[in-house]
Amino acid sequence: MYTPGEEIVSIVDEHNQELGELPRRLMREQRLIHRATYILVFNAAGEIFIQKRTRTKDVYPGYWDVAAGGVVQAGETYEQSAKRELQEELGIGPIPLNFLFDQYYEDQKNRVWGRIFSCVHEGPFTLQAEEVEEGRFMHPRTALAFSASETFTPDGIIVLEKILE
Repeated sequence: MYTPGEEIVSIVDEHNQELGELPRRLMREQRLIHRATYILVFNAAGEIFIQKRTRTKDVYPGYWDVAAGGVVQAGETYEQSAKRELQEELGIGPIPLNFLFDQYYEDQKNRVWGRIFSCVHEGPFTLQAEEVEEGRFMHPRTALAFSASETFTPDGIIVLEKILE
């Protein structure tokens, strides 16, 4: 059975130094800083794949997101997590990832050190039913404009704005 709340995740400080490991559920309850991966999936035309998160997600449920990815599990590197998340969420097998940048993000729900990657994949995708409701490609500027009328993950929008600069 799929129980993301019991995944063991690395807890870090504001300088991204590891402090220990806890179940994801406790990390969320205590709003602890953790690590996550963000993978921007582009097609050859330069469009970005956006996905709608399921309503059962523990943070930003039902929001649109510009990135695949998720929480880095204990013992994983960012790169290992990114590859695992691409396979789980979108059904993308081994594929080259391009490192873009690291980013710290904080709001009332989330405190996270994220590593942002990009890759090129045309699909088709196999969407993970527990995590992704639907998805589609669109031009990055169209996605940013879409965020004015639809609810997007706030950390993902910051990533999108940075790559459009």
